[in-house]
Amino acid sequence: MSFHDILGQEDAKRLLQNALRKDAVSHAYLFTGPPGSGQMKTAQMFAQAIFCTTSEDDACGECLECRKVEHGNHPDLSLLKPDGASIKIDQIRELQRMFSYRSEGVNPKVYIIEGADKMTVQAANSLLKFLEEPPAPAVGILISDNSSSLLPTIQSRTQRIPFSPLHPDIMLQALSSEGVPVPLARCAVSLTSGLDGCRELLAQNWFAEMRNLVLQLAKESLGKGSSAVATAGQKLFKTGLSEHLDILFSMFHLWFKDMLYFLYRKHESIVFIDQLDFISKSARQRSTEQWVAYMEFAAESKRKLRSNANAQLCLEQFLIRLES
Repeated sequence: MSFHDILGQEDAKRLLQNALRKDAVSHAYLFTGPPGSGQMKTAQMFAQAIFCTTSEDDACGECLECRKVEHGNHPDLSLLKPDGASIKIDQIRELQRMFSYRSEGVNPKVYIIEGADKMTVQAANSLLKFLEEPPAPAVGILISDNSSSLLPTIQSRTQRIPFSPLHPDIMLQALSSEGVPVPLARCAVSLTSGLDGCRELLAQNWFAEMRNLVLQLAKESLGKGSSAVATAGQKLFKTGLSEHLDILFSMFHLWFKDMLYFLYRKHESIVFIDQLDFISKSARQRSTEQWVAYMEFAAESKRKLRSNANAQLCLEQFLIRLES
């Protein structure tokens, strides 16, 4: 593995490689950005590059140190993530205990904390002392999707490395090279903020089924004498798909937005590109204001769902509003 294997994030890679090249690696970093933007992969890559005995500013992937990292058994690399909903003080204390022993090699020890913003107050205060006075040379990498939740004192003692959402075209190209059908890939990319999130969504058997059902319901709701409510009852609530209504409303939102993209001649932005023929015939059946209203219906239904509204009633009301 090499920094070249990490998609996008050129600024982050440049900062880290410059530090390696100048032998100016900081004692602690804060990788912050949207979930799925490659922070964990970059953190592991950075750790591998620190340990590498061959390359100056990257990982060769072939030396003994690189292979240990890739196989997940490097004695000087520790990975820590939430135990349940949070990172607890006992986990930080165990990390401190492990780092009380000196490194087996000439390089500093490295620890990666995933979900650093999920530390309890006690854990965060314990980590703060560790950041200030590590018992042995160490490099800490804190990963957070919500860095503002971290203690300001922790933020001030780490070097911030910002990560940005991957460009959709980059994700589409990567997924296409993995053999993912374009229609599914475009949908997944529009519902997540990173490549890891896309892969996770695409790995779910229900995802393709949900997309097909949304298309069926969307088309039925536009017709006269709509049977969308009956279809939803039969294909959604009598199956496991009803557990993913939030995704259903998000897909509906994308569908209505596609109608607007067509009206405004932004065909390259259409998500349901395989439905372009149907969209071209249907987009002008409603006004721009109606499509915008439908998008708000979908967003409102999703909010109701999060407020523990009855799921079936929530969807039925949504579909009925589309018919009026």
